[in-house]
Amino acid sequence: MSELRNEQPTETLDVLGRVCPYPLVLTKKKLEKMGSGTLLKVLCDAPASAEDSIPKYASKSKYGFDSVKIEDKGYWELYIKKA
Repeated sequence: MSELRNEQPTETLDVLGRVCPYPLVLTKKKLEKMGSGTLLKVLCDAPASAEDSIPKYASKSKYGFDSVKIEDKGYWELYIKKA
């Protein structure tokens, strides 16, 4: 699969400043409303969500997943492609 970070996201979800479990809960709710084949970009600064719970959820759901840590800004860009 090509790197999802190079694709144009269908929607962007900003969960900056939110702590677990909210980034995952909000990501799930957003993905439920999106159609298959769409790409969600999530902006997240909670390490537990960005490195653990959201990637695990994407894998379990068999969604495409890619992430980029923006070191100088202290957050991650997570890309989830709905199957």
